[in-house]
This record gives sequence, C-alpha cells and structure tokens, in this order.
Amino acid sequence: MSYTLGELAEHVSGTVQGDASVIIESVATLQNANNKQISFLTNPSYRKQLADTQAGAVIIHPAEADNSPGNVLISDNPYAAYAKIAALLSPAPEYSAGIDKTAVIAETAEVSNKASIAAHVVIEDDVEIADGVRIGPGCVIQRGVKISANTELVANVTIAHDCIIGANVLIHPGVVIGADGFGQAMDNGRWIKVPQLGAVQIGDDVEIGANTTIDRGAIEDTIIGENVKLDNQIQVAHNVIIGAHTAIAGATAIAGSTKIGKHCRIGGMVGIVGHLEICDNVTVTAKSLVSGSIRKAGVYSAGTPLELNKQWRKNTIRFKQLDDMARRLNLLQKQLSGNNEPGEEK
Repeated sequence: MSYTLGELAEHVSGTVQGDASVIIESVATLQNANNKQISFLTNPSYRKQLADTQAGAVIIHPAEADNSPGNVLISDNPYAAYAKIAALLSPAPEYSAGIDKTAVIAETAEVSNKASIAAHVVIEDDVEIADGVRIGPGCVIQRGVKISANTELVANVTIAHDCIIGANVLIHPGVVIGADGFGQAMDNGRWIKVPQLGAVQIGDDVEIGANTTIDRGAIEDTIIGENVKLDNQIQVAHNVIIGAHTAIAGATAIAGSTKIGKHCRIGGMVGIVGHLEICDNVTVTAKSLVSGSIRKAGVYSAGTPLELNKQWRKNTIRFKQLDDMARRLNLLQKQLSGNNEPGEEK
C-alpha cells in the first residue's frame, strides 16, 4: 500500500514543503529510511540525523521547517501525525467472522455472527459478544461478561465473571481482568478471605498491555475510563478508578481504592499507595512513590537519581544523619540568637 506525500499530508491535516508527488510506502527511522519511506522528528537529540537522512519525507514541527532539507510534512503534532500515517500504511490484519471448531461456547452465550472466535477459546454462560469482536486463541471469557463492538483480545486473555468491556478496546496477550482483589482479614491469628463481590468496567477505546492485571472490586466495581492506555505488567488493585485519557507506563502498581483523575501520566515502576486521590492533569515521573493524595495539577517526582556507587554510598550515610544534623543546626541557631527576649540586646 502506498500514498503520495500530498495524500498523507491531507490525511493528517498537514502541509508539504517539497515534492508532494513523492510516493511513500512505509515508515522508518531517520537513520535507516530509504526514499520510499517516511520518518519523523520529535526529539531534538535526533536533529543531527535530519541532514543525512535518505527518507523520502520527514514529518516535522513548523519550528524545524527552515532547517530541513528534502521533502517534509509539516504538522503541529509530528508524533500524532506519524501515528496516523503509520496506521494508514500498515493497517491491522482483517479477520473473518466465524467460530473455530475447537472453541467451547456455552448454549446461553450470545455471540454475534459478525464476531471472530479463534482456536481453543472458552466462552461461558450468559456472555454477550457484539459485532466485530475478535477473540484470539486461548482466551477464557467467564460467565456474564459483556464485550462491546470491535474489541480485540489478542491471545490468552482471561476475563473473569460479570466484567464489562467497552467498544474498540485492545487487550494484549496474558491480560487478566476481574481476578479477585487482595482482600484478607485477620481472625485469631489466621488470615481469612474477604469475598470480592464487585466486577471490572472497561471504557471505550482502552488499550491494556501484555500481562497487566486488573482486579475486580471488593464490593463496588473497579473502573477504567474511556481512552485509558495501560502499558505491560501493570497491577491495578480492587476498586481503583482511573479517569479518562490517562496513560500509565509499565510495571506500575496501584493499590486498592485509589482514584486517579483524567489526563494523568504515570511513569514506569511508580508505586501508588491505596485509598488516596490524584487529581486531573498530574504527571508522576518514573520510579516515584505516591504516598499521599495529590490535589494540584503538575509534575511530581521522587526517588534517588543514578550516580557513581562511591558517591551514592557517601550520600546514603549522610541521609541517615539528616535528623541528627537538623537537630544540631536548630540548636546552633538558638545559641547564635542567644534566645533573647524581645527588646533585649543581642
């Protein structure tokens, strides 16, 4: 599949500087692209590659236009333009409707004749699967689950009972939605299980990365809002609520009953303590620990940056001495001030 640069520019509401008739067949990096491929520049670190690229065209911001040789597609949001063009040039594979002969489907399940059910899928009682849904091999859909139109479960996905999955959702291999949350009560020195009676609700246009787990609610539901994007290997505990258009990077863990607002960005390996609230438009950088509610939009960071081991050892020792140093400094300040009463000569 190929398009002219002019057609691609029209597709993303951009403009062309150079030859709009050049043919583009695929995407590539600035360093490795050929004259039938298109690349993009968003990170200034790669600007030095722009002068030497062999790409047929490059997607750039207007601020880069004067410094760009060759054909360019100018866009106010080059990365989003690249995403749209990459999807156009590399469309997702088409699926044929139908049910593989090895699939096991309960008689009470309602599966659209426009859905695609792959090999070794198990669909239990009272499941509802809408038009255009694609269930990949090895998936298990437990009783009472509802999956809306054009959602895809890639492979080996488990959706536990009574969960609700929205439309146009993409769920990658190994995801588990609706497993029991970690609810345990101490009774005379022994742990006893607290029944997890809620479910999980997934909004429209959500993407869930490989091996991510989203626990069902203890009483009420765990809720993932519209257009949320979750990376691989994320843990979402019971009764968490994630607001619309929030993106969370890999290996983040969110403890139970925490509420994350809309349009938030959570970096990789962030830990979020339970029963707190994060307001809208918050960014938390990688490896931070969120131990209290965040009520003001902004960028938040925690953790110790990498440094030479020798210096890290010294700083670790000093960190342990901070409380003693603070006490001594406070005492010194009092001594220097003489603790004089107001009006006394110092």
